[in-house]
Amino acid sequence: MPRHPKPYLRRALALLVGCGSGGCTERVMRMHGFTDDQLAELVRVGFAVTTTERVLGEWRQPLEVKTLKITQAGDRALGAQQ
Repeated sequence: MPRHPKPYLRRALALLVGCGSGGCTERVMRMHGFTDDQLAELVRVGFAVTTTERVLGEWRQPLEVKTLKITQAGDRALGAQQ
């Protein structure tokens, strides 16, 4: 795990904290400018976990919604920088 997270990782962690216990969807994270590679790094270093949920979208189409949630390690990394 990085000792000092990169600025975009700190920004992503702050966003995840702001989303609360339910986390943020991958789409919301992308709308805030994060790339797939950046989100993958967030998970790879252990600062976040992803879950995938199947939901019914418009016209009852099944969709997969990926959600990211901050981990304790991510919370500690964010707290150490503040």
